[in-house]
Amino acid sequence: MRSTIAAAAGVLALTLAACASAPKEAPTLDVIGDRLFVDATVNGVPVSALLDSAAEVSFADKAWAAANGVATFGAETAKGTGGTAEVEFAEGVAVEALGTRLEGLTIAVLDLSDISNRIVGRKVSFILGREIFDKERLAIDIEGRSIALADRAKAPGGAALALTGERGVETFKARVNGESVNAEFDLGNGGAVLIGRPLAEKLGLLDDPLSLETRQGGGVGGEVERKVVTLKTLEFAGETFAEVEAEVDETENAGEINIGVKLLRKFRITADFGERTIWLDRR
Repeated sequence: MRSTIAAAAGVLALTLAACASAPKEAPTLDVIGDRLFVDATVNGVPVSALLDSAAEVSFADKAWAAANGVATFGAETAKGTGGTAEVEFAEGVAVEALGTRLEGLTIAVLDLSDISNRIVGRKVSFILGREIFDKERLAIDIEGRSIALADRAKAPGGAALALTGERGVETFKARVNGESVNAEFDLGNGGAVLIGRPLAEKLGLLDDPLSLETRQGGGVGGEVERKVVTLKTLEFAGETFAEVEAEVDETENAGEINIGVKLLRKFRITADFGERTIWLDRR
């Protein structure tokens, strides 16, 4: 009996030691087309959250918030890439994701059914915005479907790009057709590169508007029709992309260029808004 118990204890000890030494798996990045989802909890309620580095605050779907006891207050008009939408707010919200906890957040609450049905193609109950990028350094490999907290004491690989805030969105320097521009870093953009109308006009891309294809687009605020133009070159992080399709964003809050997942997935990304830097390492 003693030998049997001792043997079992030895096996248990070896098992525990193996578990302790095994590396922790990186949190899964759920990639649906060019949309990124992470597992999260909101006030303790599990939810699959759409990741959006260009969202000034996080968003909860109105019906989901009501069903899960998230109290709202106030009302305001929010501007999105599709126009405007009426939003309410919730305060004192706690969000856990990727091994970190965000407390005391004020989030926006609105009907996300149009985003779910028209853009994403699956239910979106929560959009995790820039708050987590402000707090943590994140290592993101879209093609590798991994995302994890990164150690700030270790230098990331790739080209370091300084960030500058514009209207609540972080931008980095890029070049379009040889022209220096501020490019928005937008992991919530699962569509084409966007170019603001003033820049498109400056570059002569709208000189023959009748010859341009149009395409349906738009995010928060509804669907809009956009002209499609071709950028001869788009340069950033030491890489040059040729003949890049871009849709013209005519909203008044549009940036010069908005770069989303279609191009960013070609890099291993380290993002640290607190340090005002992203690193892009070409795959």
